[in-house]
Amino acid sequence: MSSVGRGGKRRAGPPAAPSPLAAKRAQPMPPGAPQPPPPAAAAAAEEDMMDEDVFLDETILAEDEAALLLLDRDEALASRLSRWKRPALPADLVSGCSRSVAFQQLDIDYVIGESHKEFLPNSSGPAAIIRIFGVTREGHSVCCQVHGFEPYFYISCPPGMSPDDISGFKQTLEARMKESNRNSSVQRFVKSVELLQKQTIMHYQPNKSQSFLKIVVALPTMVASCRGILERGITIGSLGSKSFVTYESNILFALRFMIDCNIVGGNWIELPAGKYRKATRVMSYCQLELDCLYSDLVSHAPEGEYSKMAPFRILSFDIECAGRKGHFPEPTHDPVIQIANLLTLQGEAQPFVRNVMTLKSCSPIVGVDVMSFDTERDILLAWRDLIREADPDIIIGYNICKFDLPYLIDRAEVLKIVEFPLLGRIRNSRVRVRDTTFNSRQYGMRESKDVTVEGRVQFDLLQAMQRDYKLSSYSLNSVSAHFLGEQKEDVHHSIISDLQNGNSETRRRLAVYCLKDAYLPQRLLDKLMYIYNYVEMARVTGVPISFLLSRGQSIKVLSQLLRKAKQRNLVIPNIKGQSSGQDTFEGATVLEARAGFYEKPIATLDFASLYPSIMMAHNLCYCTLVPPEDVRKLNLPPESLYKTPSGEIFVKPELQKGILPEILEELLAARKRAKADLKEAKDPFERAVLDGRQLALKISANSVYGFTGATVGQLPCLEISSSVTSYGRQMIEHTKKLVEDKFTTLGGYEHNAEVIYGDTDSVMVQFGVSTVEDAMKLGREAAEYISGTFIKAHQARV
Repeated sequence: MSSVGRGGKRRAGPPAAPSPLAAKRAQPMPPGAPQPPPPAAAAAAEEDMMDEDVFLDETILAEDEAALLLLDRDEALASRLSRWKRPALPADLVSGCSRSVAFQQLDIDYVIGESHKEFLPNSSGPAAIIRIFGVTREGHSVCCQVHGFEPYFYISCPPGMSPDDISGFKQTLEARMKESNRNSSVQRFVKSVELLQKQTIMHYQPNKSQSFLKIVVALPTMVASCRGILERGITIGSLGSKSFVTYESNILFALRFMIDCNIVGGNWIELPAGKYRKATRVMSYCQLELDCLYSDLVSHAPEGEYSKMAPFRILSFDIECAGRKGHFPEPTHDPVIQIANLLTLQGEAQPFVRNVMTLKSCSPIVGVDVMSFDTERDILLAWRDLIREADPDIIIGYNICKFDLPYLIDRAEVLKIVEFPLLGRIRNSRVRVRDTTFNSRQYGMRESKDVTVEGRVQFDLLQAMQRDYKLSSYSLNSVSAHFLGEQKEDVHHSIISDLQNGNSETRRRLAVYCLKDAYLPQRLLDKLMYIYNYVEMARVTGVPISFLLSRGQSIKVLSQLLRKAKQRNLVIPNIKGQSSGQDTFEGATVLEARAGFYEKPIATLDFASLYPSIMMAHNLCYCTLVPPEDVRKLNLPPESLYKTPSGEIFVKPELQKGILPEILEELLAARKRAKADLKEAKDPFERAVLDGRQLALKISANSVYGFTGATVGQLPCLEISSSVTSYGRQMIEHTKKLVEDKFTTLGGYEHNAEVIYGDTDSVMVQFGVSTVEDAMKLGREAAEYISGTFIKAHQARV
């Protein structure tokens, strides 16, 4: 342990250079000049005169001393932190662009800036620049700035609209946009209007394409403005005033880019040799900052070599604050007294950095780099330096988004440390914290804080636990005991200030406590394979990893739906929420429970992925739905239609295969392959990836039904969701009847079977046998019998 604070004695070594005033006094006198008085006389003269010069000299010497101490501190800290740097770039990447660069992308966003003149020499004015952050196989950090991709959306083209009308429409829309965006520096708001032939995803329309206008605007933020103008109405030459339904105008720009470039979350991207340029004006702290055109990117499917993971750097940290008695720490009053840090490479079992920063001295801790500081300001600046030197890709901890990170930002503001919030990968870009409310059907309403650290993913283990597991308590102690069989160090929060105000040994006890609170989130991350699972979920659903951490289920389904629709030349309308008192449907069946204490074993029969199976078996989709008035108009034969128990009509696959069933088939087939590969795999890393993949596929499949039933969602369709639940009710009731009719004493069985409960996709059966083995045997027989009575997609299991 060593101290790197500002206090302490001056280091040994060569004497400091004399101050300018001292140097002036030490110069030899020129020839003929009056000689100075003898030393005694000089001393007496100084006693008689004002001591101003001596005071100034001492001040300068004191400033020199302070500067040297500060330099010592900075050099010592820099030396220690430099050990944690990433590996150096190879010479050919430092100097040129002669080799291709492949990296696994971890986050994608965009900024408004100027297009690269070499790639787009005719561009002018502000443009959207996509930024992709990632890591190479060798562990080098990458910031790739992608140019040339522009935001767009569609509207249906009114009948009779001529090329001249389209030109006039563009001019009128441009004028309206200028009026709505008077303070903008954009020179041309509407970049282009193009006539295309496409189909809407809504309803079955055999071989019937429509004319659509693709409207390209200057900036992503202008899509909403343009949409509003068109929805309110605009004059089109001789056609008069028209209002429009817009298509795909609510798609996030980064997601639109990923879909059009066939990029999925967490996949590998390659920049071919000669197709990129090293950034001339460096904007980030990444080792490689590159510029390219979006059309030159190569996106690799996550298969084979490209299914592997890059060595992401993961920083787990925890802070301790000196709270007042009886008060929860408040950043306006209570200082940060310790910060513990663990740095781990993805896939490694142990951290390669264990560090704790303490306010005041701290006794050594075996295997830990202890840094002690004299002031809280020094701690905060040292932590900022650690972030910059270690350059983590992912920052984790427990409740870091709602407490630790906002607390550090607030303390820096109180202490007026303006340079502290520069924690991201973009130079001069500060961490932003804002209050948020997250609401979804699965997770409910939650208040939190959105912390933006550009280029780094924040993974809060508390939020992940609340999202993914139903537990009685979400404290770090309880969660660690549940999953790890471990607990925090035994330090009650009420004695933290006393330990801090004690001596080096008491502060050591507090440091061990702080380190354990930083280590447990890393252990949970590894134990639950969170990085594998979330990367695989991002790959399967096609969204950035950050979307999985901050958004609900619907964005994942929308991403898959958009990708499939694009392949079929379909466009998706913006549909405003259908929520009203009339827009309800009957939910799943719950059979009344036969309450009691059962000594004999109960077998549970459930349908494998019931709702996905129903949607696949009956081809339920937006594009297969037939409105009642179209059944006669299209002259569709009854044998080519499904009529659901709720009365809706869908065409069978031989007329048109639904997109949602296709998505579900691919998800469940991929899950089946992943589970089969998992059984064969021996390598622990490969097993972790495959297990993460099969879990991601299961969750993704189950969320498709919910997407159609979300009345305030992106694309609600109650005809689909009500059909699914009506089939589910029918199947559960039919299963109960089949079991109780077949497994009887009259049928040759020892006892009459009794269904004691049923809910959504399963029934619980008492066969009357005494052993679990016999109950399982009869359960398997029942599952096989029931599955044979349903359409192939519905498979009962025990």
